[in-house]
Amino acid sequence: MEYKLIRSKRKTISIEINERCEVIVRVPLRMGQREIDCFVFEKRGWIEKSLKTMQKRAESRKTYTDEDIKALYKKASEILQSRLEFWSGVTGFIPTGVRITSARKRFGSCSPKNSLCFSVYLFDYPAAAIDYVIVHELCHIKEHNHSKKFWTLVEKAMPDYKERQELLKV
Repeated sequence: MEYKLIRSKRKTISIEINERCEVIVRVPLRMGQREIDCFVFEKRGWIEKSLKTMQKRAESRKTYTDEDIKALYKKASEILQSRLEFWSGVTGFIPTGVRITSARKRFGSCSPKNSLCFSVYLFDYPAAAIDYVIVHELCHIKEHNHSKKFWTLVEKAMPDYKERQELLKV
């Protein structure tokens, strides 16, 4: 199996499939090639499954014109504030700031200072998915991780979050 090898000052080995469907293996500086090849061979099932998933995503990825993006920014600015206010009331968490970005790899993020960012591309999804991402990021204000406590907060605010999460995987 073909892969790109990246050696760095790290303690563990990891495998990543990027948007271009390339397999990237990250390893500690002194790890031997035989050990690396064995690890990749053991993970070949996961790699093949992940490659198929990424290829399907790449084929279904929508291309946006400048007009499409302008329309998404308009939609985001129209609905984000009211949805944030609603879900802040439900969760009890209030962000220190909010921004709309053109991020492609993540729909939302929460900074260490509790400022939230939302990708403009999120607003091309159904309202239920948008609300899920808002709740997800608001809960990061309390728990800056994906621990059991974090998911308990999400579920308390939005009991059907798992179904909404699936809407983002299309």
